[in-house]
Amino acid sequence: MTTPFPLHGVTGILRPFKEYLQSLGLFPGDQIVYYGCVGTCTPFVELLAIAVRGLYFEQVYVPLLDEGKAKKLHEVPDAGMQVSREPAVVKPRVLVIMGGLAMPYMPVTKEQVRDLAARYDNAKLAGVCFQNMFEKAGWLDTVEFDLLINAMIEPVTVTRREQ
Repeated sequence: MTTPFPLHGVTGILRPFKEYLQSLGLFPGDQIVYYGCVGTCTPFVELLAIAVRGLYFEQVYVPLLDEGKAKKLHEVPDAGMQVSREPAVVKPRVLVIMGGLAMPYMPVTKEQVRDLAARYDNAKLAGVCFQNMFEKAGWLDTVEFDLLINAMIEPVTVTRREQ
């Protein structure tokens, strides 16, 4: 079901994400695992994680799909949520696939993501992307998201003072 009205801004991404997780009947300690590109997806993962910090889930970041490099996310006072050095064992109740994985030249295929989701058949699959990335990459015919958040970043205005 698509929202009957457009959502806007950062809260238009975070609020539906939090509401979705709340609707699943998860318990404190249940694991949310975010899969994304190092650098570009990481700040968005940390933003999503801060939105649900009060639900007391264990939150984990996985670079690309390499679960051997999984790290826990922790709240850092006066900073927000941050990927820590602490390793994590992946046991997701919700997998969150970031759209950066679908960008051209990323070493991840839609089939790999489909197969990843199939390994965790009791977990829900969420996708978070910008600018229709999953659609543009042709992933929606193969990856069946239980929740898909697609945000548009337009327009972008740049103001620069002359030197």
